[in-house]
Amino acid sequence: MLQKPDAPGLKKELTTWLLYFFILGDVLGAGVYVLVGEVAAEAGGAVWVPLVVALGLALLTATSYAELATKYPRAGGASHYATLAYGPFTGFVAGFCMLAAGVVSVAALARGFAGDYLSEFVSLPLVLVVVVFLVALALLNARGISESTRANAVATVIEVGGLLLVIGLGAWIVLRGGGDMGRLTDLGTVSEGPVTAVLSGAVLAYYSFVGFETSVNVAEETRDPRRSYPRALFGALVTAGAVYVLVGAAAAAAVPTGTLARSSGPLLEVVRTAGGVPTWLFSAIALVAVANGALLTGIMSSRLAYGMARDGLLPRFLTVVLPGRRTPWAAIAATTALSLLLALTGDVSTLASTLVLLLLVVFFLVNTSLLVLRRDPGRPGHFTAPIVVPVLGAASCIGLATQIERDVWLRGLAVLAVGAVLGVVAALRLRRTR
Repeated sequence: MLQKPDAPGLKKELTTWLLYFFILGDVLGAGVYVLVGEVAAEAGGAVWVPLVVALGLALLTATSYAELATKYPRAGGASHYATLAYGPFTGFVAGFCMLAAGVVSVAALARGFAGDYLSEFVSLPLVLVVVVFLVALALLNARGISESTRANAVATVIEVGGLLLVIGLGAWIVLRGGGDMGRLTDLGTVSEGPVTAVLSGAVLAYYSFVGFETSVNVAEETRDPRRSYPRALFGALVTAGAVYVLVGAAAAAAVPTGTLARSSGPLLEVVRTAGGVPTWLFSAIALVAVANGALLTGIMSSRLAYGMARDGLLPRFLTVVLPGRRTPWAAIAATTALSLLLALTGDVSTLASTLVLLLLVVFFLVNTSLLVLRRDPGRPGHFTAPIVVPVLGAASCIGLATQIERDVWLRGLAVLAVGAVLGVVAALRLRRTR
């Protein structure tokens, strides 16, 4: 018999270390394996500069999340905070943007898993790989947050090991005289000056740090969120930032900027240049990274759908959880089905470029929600951010949004329009229910 919606909430299983690896694994996800090339195309050889800028901007919004997640440790994340601050309509829009980003991200990662990295080992039909991949992740997700995060901890260690390998190989290339340290100060491209290059690169790099948003949706499953969440959050972001900067510097010094910019697997270029390490080994590490990123994003999407349903913003059946396991099986099934549909239709690329814009909308609402919710003292002992932080965080979202291209804005506004219409319907339904 399935647990009824009014039964106790999700099971508290996460410790500080499991939460740390959860956040670190999501931030150091599959994006890093293509990030360096994209940033190099925008910013030149000084890849590390926009990475540092993006980390600083991400820490602003992360600090706002630290206060909200410890003050309101519930699944739903940005949607729940915006609902408390502005009401169900804005809460739905925030949740819809985050949910759309999560579902599309999982679909894109599923297709990525079935691509070139897997072909290093075996050639299988895309449909078969995508279906098996997503079903396996859904079953692991439904089994329990403890099992999922332990699998993530192992995968994160493998991911970090692969990135440390790249750093070591890059250093070896430079030491043997095959690299060029001068590229690390080459900021800007032929068509762009240094400032524009940094901002353009920071927009791309910013997306690589936003995995921390996923973690607020598992705050309810953390044993002591007020103590564990800030430590895990800031520790994971600083660790990821250090690894990113070192990886970017190693790749830029070891491989010509043009080669990085043209490659869909820029870190693999470092492995090839160094020699001595089989490419299949690095492909295996990349597959682990892709699978881990999809698992964590799937956890976020299902918990977000569960939290929005509990707030009355999505159908109530999404709050049904498994007995014993106490995992939101209905939300897992629904979000997996949507990701599967997108992955099989191949319509992911048209939405993928709007993810950064959607996330900036979400982060703007989170930062301003914190300012509104300061009037609620909450429970004693929660983390408190300096008042200037959410102000700067909201301003940084606006600044980064101005660097996004017009075509992306048009697609993003279309998604927001759909969310607004559905938000009106949800708010009216919730008002009638009350």
